[in-house]
Amino acid sequence: MRIGVISDLHIDRYNNDVENIPLYEHALVEAMQNRQIDMLLIAGDISNSYERTMDFIHTVSKESGIEVKFVPGNHDLWQSDISKNTEEILQRYAKQPECLVKRPHIINEEWAIAGHTGWYDYSYASDRFSYERLARRAYYGGTWQDKENIAWRYSDDIMSGKFAGDVKEDLDDLEGRKIILVTHIVTHKHFKVPMPHRLFDYYNAFIGTGDFDEIYSDYNIRYSIMGHVHFRHSLTEGDVTYICPCLGYKREWRTDDIQMEIGNSMYVIEI
Repeated sequence: MRIGVISDLHIDRYNNDVENIPLYEHALVEAMQNRQIDMLLIAGDISNSYERTMDFIHTVSKESGIEVKFVPGNHDLWQSDISKNTEEILQRYAKQPECLVKRPHIINEEWAIAGHTGWYDYSYASDRFSYERLARRAYYGGTWQDKENIAWRYSDDIMSGKFAGDVKEDLDDLEGRKIILVTHIVTHKHFKVPMPHRLFDYYNAFIGTGDFDEIYSDYNIRYSIMGHVHFRHSLTEGDVTYICPCLGYKREWRTDDIQMEIGNSMYVIEI
């Protein structure tokens, strides 16, 4: 079985024009068919809107004839009215059959896929910043935009632990199968922005989490797919291959060719 993985498409950030979304749909469908994959996994940040994200997934799946599974990223959870609890949006996603949150997918007796957005716990930042300073989510004149668009009931670190706990419950039900784990938030410190760094000594706080560390030691994770940091990189440690297949914003691309960029971002797992 060939499984394609990709993340951070940000389909509504191409020249900040939602009319360009069909460019992403067509380019992704072509890449899926050219790579002859049997399933596509998207590790979050498809768009800044629940409706656009779900419409995109349905369109890509229908036009390609290939099953799509995903986890929402932080951008997919954004809302204009942050007086509303963001967990309500996460629950809307979790009700969709394509979403992996609290809905692991069993491939066969040997393999399964589990996934969650995950959340950051500030542990990736430089230790020169206090928890209180990081919790402000503002530095060097900039503000981490989740502060303006996300409204959890609890602090970021508590949500990180809660979501890691949700994944453990899913994994307990998979009876020792080999696991493809999909998160949006980074779960390995190798993928944070290298420090020292003028900005990311601080902003790495919002990139990853340490709450998944014991998941890798306690469960049979073979592939770990993540996004969020807009890197394209992979790393194998022991039995686990970590993959960060981010497309990212157009300004971060190596070329102006969307077809080439999506093709270069997609990583294919064969099981």
